[in-house]
Amino acid sequence: MISQNPMKVVLLLVLLNLLTFTVNAEQKIKHDSFQQPLTAELAPAHQLLDQLHAYAASANWPAYFNLYLENAVFIGTDASEHWRMPEFRKYASPTRGWRYDVHHRTLNHHGNVIVFDEILYNSSYGLSRGTGTLLLTKNGWKIAQYHLSFPIPNPMAKKITAQIQAESSQKNKPVP
Repeated sequence: MISQNPMKVVLLLVLLNLLTFTVNAEQKIKHDSFQQPLTAELAPAHQLLDQLHAYAASANWPAYFNLYLENAVFIGTDASEHWRMPEFRKYASPTRGWRYDVHHRTLNHHGNVIVFDEILYNSSYGLSRGTGTLLLTKNGWKIAQYHLSFPIPNPMAKKITAQIQAESSQKNKPVP
C-alpha cells in the first residue's frame, strides 16, 4: 500500500526518477564516481529538474514552462540566446522537444535559493552543462534562471575561442 505520508511518496518517486536517469546516462557515457547524497530537503528540487528534462523531451510545453517563474531567464548556448519566458516559449513551442539525460547534478541550498549545476548528455552534442537558480515560492520551487552551455576541455579552449572570435569578426559583430 502507498504511504499516507506525501513526503515519503515524493522521495520514493524522486529516487526512482534519479535511478532511471542514471541508468540512461550510464548507457551513453561512463558514470561519474561522485554523486551528491539525496536528502528529503533537496528531493523536490531534484524532482523539478528531472521534470524539466522529461517535459522538454516530450515537448510538453505547458508543463515545462510552468516550472519557471514568469520573469525567469533561459540562457542558451549561443551568445545571443538570452531569453525571457515569452520569447523562449515562442522559440520552443513549435519544436518537437529536446532530450538531455542527466549524468551528474549538484545542488547548493541557501535558504530560499538553490544554485545548481548538472552535466547532461545529448545524442547530437554529447556533453553539456546546465546551471541555474531555483527560488522557493508559495507554490514550491521554481526556476529563476537556466543556462545551457558546452563545457570546453582546457587543452581545446584557445582553438575553440579563436574560432568563436573569427566567426564574430566575420559578421562584424562583437561577441556580447
